[in-house]
Amino acid sequence: MTTSPEIVLHHLNNSRSQRILWLLEELGLDYSREDYGRQFENTADAAYLSLNPTGKVPTLVDGATVVWESNSILRYLCGREGSTFLPADPSARARAELWMDWQLASLNGPYLDVFRESKKPEAERGGELQKFCDALTTQLDLLDGHLKGRDWLAGDAMTVGEFALGPIVQRCLNFPVNLPDLPDLRRWQSGLGERVAFQKAVK
Repeated sequence: MTTSPEIVLHHLNNSRSQRILWLLEELGLDYSREDYGRQFENTADAAYLSLNPTGKVPTLVDGATVVWESNSILRYLCGREGSTFLPADPSARARAELWMDWQLASLNGPYLDVFRESKKPEAERGGELQKFCDALTTQLDLLDGHLKGRDWLAGDAMTVGEFALGPIVQRCLNFPVNLPDLPDLRRWQSGLGERVAFQKAVK
């Protein structure tokens, strides 16, 4: 009997690799981690660039298969395991995947702006933090409205949409800035936070 090759996740703390860690834990897969701390400069060596020419994380190595870009890794792992986290029905799959694309196209920019600006000393912020918070609030309001009356982003069960959004939304809600109540978003996020696999992966 042959065993599957070990999965290796190349990981950077507080990055999009958290979503991959969460999925690996939910799927109960054996894996190991190559940790690069918190700095992207740590992934600039030739060995890592031979795996991922962008020098970014995460990168997943599964035997001879190398996959980078976090959402591609989510799709790969779900397909590898035949997981219902990636629905087989085209319509259901599209409803789940659109939130992966929305995160990159609409949420990620305001998130990064607030992340970078809120880390600066108050005297160095230049008055732009409120503008960035307003842009972030617009996107979080959209998500909050979508989740009204829903337990999950798409359909009646957790999908890849949750994995793509859960870690970054938690960071948004934990920013040291004033955000609106967002009751349905916070309810959804609280439910994700109660999952053991989420707690292991997202710290």
